[in-house]
Amino acid sequence: QVQLVEFGGGLVQAGGSLRLSCAASGHTFSMTAMGWFRQAPGKEREFVAAIWWGSGSTWYADSVQGRFTISRDNTKNTMYLQLNSLKPEDTAIYYCAASDRMGIEYSHQYEYNYWGQGTQVTVSS
Repeated sequence: QVQLVEFGGGLVQAGGSLRLSCAASGHTFSMTAMGWFRQAPGKEREFVAAIWWGSGSTWYADSVQGRFTISRDNTKNTMYLQLNSLKPEDTAIYYCAASDRMGIEYSHQYEYNYWGQGTQVTVSS
């Protein structure tokens, strides 16, 4: 089992920045990939970014490419999401997720078997 806890959400003005963290504990040696998803009010949860735990390869949704940066610190079992140039449409609950499966489709939430509780990001216009 892997436990995930997110930190760093909050209220920010449009154009501002935030940094989210996701600390993993438990059987972290089994993790193959981690990702960030978000869910806005009245909308379905959507993929934001993902990172391969070993290689550090990254993927982004088109809507955040160039504005958000995903990274990880293997020594701390922590994943980060740097959110820059924030827009009101980025307002959502952001969830971190982890998978212990191989060869996953990184943008599909059903590939991830561990989830954090979520952290609220609100961007005011």
